[in-house]
Amino acid sequence: MAQWLAGSDQSAKTRRADVHVVIMGCGRVGSTLARALEDRSHSVSVIDADQDAFRRLGPGFGGEKITGYGFDQLVLEAAGIKEAGAFAAVSSGDNSNIISARVARETFGIDNVVARIYDPGRAEVYQRLGIPTVATVRWTADQIMRRLLPHGSEPEWRDPSGAIRITVMDAPEAWVGRRATELETTGARIAFYTRLGEGKMVAPETVLQDGDRLHLVIADDRAEAVEAAIADRSEEA
Repeated sequence: MAQWLAGSDQSAKTRRADVHVVIMGCGRVGSTLARALEDRSHSVSVIDADQDAFRRLGPGFGGEKITGYGFDQLVLEAAGIKEAGAFAAVSSGDNSNIISARVARETFGIDNVVARIYDPGRAEVYQRLGIPTVATVRWTADQIMRRLLPHGSEPEWRDPSGAIRITVMDAPEAWVGRRATELETTGARIAFYTRLGEGKMVAPETVLQDGDRLHLVIADDRAEAVEAAIADRSEEA
């Protein structure tokens, strides 16, 4: 059942909206995402099987609230999926999320789709189906560990399959004055670096300076070997 909200204020929001986004799941993630998108002048429709869940959106939410299941085509159509530029499946069920994401992409042709997945072991399968996923448990664990352990003990980011990580480190003293491309011979790739607070892309002529923060892309199963190679090269200098 669609709960259509009328009024001049809502009409003004719709006119200036950049993208219409459909969200399946009105838990803490879905409701937070919906409010954040609306604050940025996007139009939003939220789907949830539990009508009481919409209370999380608060009285100021001006988007549409649709009671139903996100893999039901009629429910998606009531949410405006045919006009949508993006779809997020963030309910508490992996199967519901992935099925809904596939319907949005394969039936309605939505390119910008993401599904929340609790089981990171399944994320790689869904990635191969062309559905970007957020593996909640792995992400949360990484966030907590980065706050508990010494700096650099845990990667800044892992892809959902766990195969690729981004590690952030200060340019080692012995590498200062060398070309950034030389460091990449260790097996790391510099995604970008931060110098004096400004993010920069690596160019062939880039020379590392004291204080540079390096954002390194590394294969997870090679991380120890790559980090050891960086350290060994530093010791040789």
